[in-house]
Amino acid sequence: MTLASPAATHDVFNQSTPWADVNLFTTNQPLQDALRLHAPSLPLAGLTALGAEMGSAEMLTHARLANTHPPQLRTHDRFGHRTDVVEFHPSYHALLGAALRHGLHATPWSRKDAAHAHIERAAGFMLFTEAEPSVLCPVSMSYAVTPALRGNLAVCADWSKGLASTQYDPRLALFSQKSALTMGMGMTEKQGGSDVRANTTQAVADGEDAWGPRYRITGHKWFFSAPMCDAFLILAQTPGGLTCFFLPRVLPDDRNGVLNSIHIQRLKDKLGNHANASSEVEFIDATAWRVGEEGRGVAQILEMGTMTRLDCALGTSGLMRQALSIALHHTRQRSAFGKKLIDQPLMRNVLADLALESEAATALSIRLASSFDHKDKSEHEAMMARLLTPVAKFWVCKRGSMFAQEAMECLGGNGYVEEGGEGVMARIYREMPLNSIWEGAGNIMALDLMRAVRRADTAAALAAELAPARGAHPALDRLAGTLPLRVDAMTTEAEARRLAQDVALAVQAALLLRSAPGAVFRAFCDSRLGGDWGYAFGTLGAGVNLDVLLARALPT
Repeated sequence: MTLASPAATHDVFNQSTPWADVNLFTTNQPLQDALRLHAPSLPLAGLTALGAEMGSAEMLTHARLANTHPPQLRTHDRFGHRTDVVEFHPSYHALLGAALRHGLHATPWSRKDAAHAHIERAAGFMLFTEAEPSVLCPVSMSYAVTPALRGNLAVCADWSKGLASTQYDPRLALFSQKSALTMGMGMTEKQGGSDVRANTTQAVADGEDAWGPRYRITGHKWFFSAPMCDAFLILAQTPGGLTCFFLPRVLPDDRNGVLNSIHIQRLKDKLGNHANASSEVEFIDATAWRVGEEGRGVAQILEMGTMTRLDCALGTSGLMRQALSIALHHTRQRSAFGKKLIDQPLMRNVLADLALESEAATALSIRLASSFDHKDKSEHEAMMARLLTPVAKFWVCKRGSMFAQEAMECLGGNGYVEEGGEGVMARIYREMPLNSIWEGAGNIMALDLMRAVRRADTAAALAAELAPARGAHPALDRLAGTLPLRVDAMTTEAEARRLAQDVALAVQAALLLRSAPGAVFRAFCDSRLGGDWGYAFGTLGAGVNLDVLLARALPT
């Protein structure tokens, strides 16, 4: 018997096409202009190639599959032997291989001849995030921990080449047998979270070898991301206090090349970030080597946190840009009430407002990245790196979730549907809160800002950063005029979040004056600083030139 053909009830029309097979870099004018401002001599061929690759339908399919088929933990083999292996879908490896091939991990630390290695890597990180952010967890951690390895010169000498390699190698094997290496971090524990001084994991001295002072580690980590990395930096208690340790997955040759005693208890069941494995682990006499001095662990984790927090701001900016692009692409094709959605006055205001927010986030994130290229040679850039890291992490990441919700609403019900992982906007929405939480939530950033402003020269450095924009807009002048005094007078935690917000807005405005058309700068100042704005996106004032904002943001 055969099933009778169903009657045709309707034709499918007035639906948008996927946002795919586009160059994410050449269609992103705000990013190009931010790079032109801070790194005018930067060659763009590599970013153009990355933009084409990450905007391709092939890579977007890999992103869908890597999230639809999340990592699986195999603690034992079928004979009962402990294995502690995490298995990934092939698309995960395709994506991570692309990230390493484009040098988004530890390569900036090895490029001594590149004047803009960190800012180029930052732009690439944003472009990659538009396609798939989850796999960038080990990439970001490798970037952050590589300079910390200088605290153990022997380990650094053996591992630096592999960490800088762009030839991804997914195998679990001895470090000397792999073409490339990645690293992770394990800092927080159940009882402490961000309060790492409350850690109970213990390190006991176990002699010394070619890698220096060796220890036995016993304890746990509550969040241990990317457990299949080749090694990790962890924190543990010693007689001298909380200390940083290098913990490889596979022990070196003189330790018989066996798996270290890292027992993966389970993988986290997370709201988003599904392609990345985040785990809980226990150490039972695991072998580790000290990095730096005993008792210096907190200071070292703060240095590493600076770089991962940069990536949080970059990642959120990239997700904002992708959500905006999808919303613009959809509204150009979808009609309602006799017009294309993008021609409807209310929708135009929403889209223009989102475009303004996205460009400001990009401008601030790239400015922060530029300070990493120059902070070793310039006191001002060092101050900006210290000040803007908690500011950008706090403000840009805070704006991400509400941005994603509004962009999703531009697609209506279609934006809320995932349908086998094809609903990219729903995936972005689930991903957005992560960067605000990871590496210190909002209150931690506010407290870090308070530590930054205690330096006597912070207020003067901020004033110098804003000086080129003085006189350009009265609302910016009013805000900029108060900030140095507020920085100097900052004494209570209750004011720290508001200060982080206002520093972010003032710096964003000053940057837009230099990198964007005048209409963009004025719209930002009128709305974000001047009060001609509501409490939701789509409430720009009547004097804003929406056409200019949309023409600048609209991918072609």
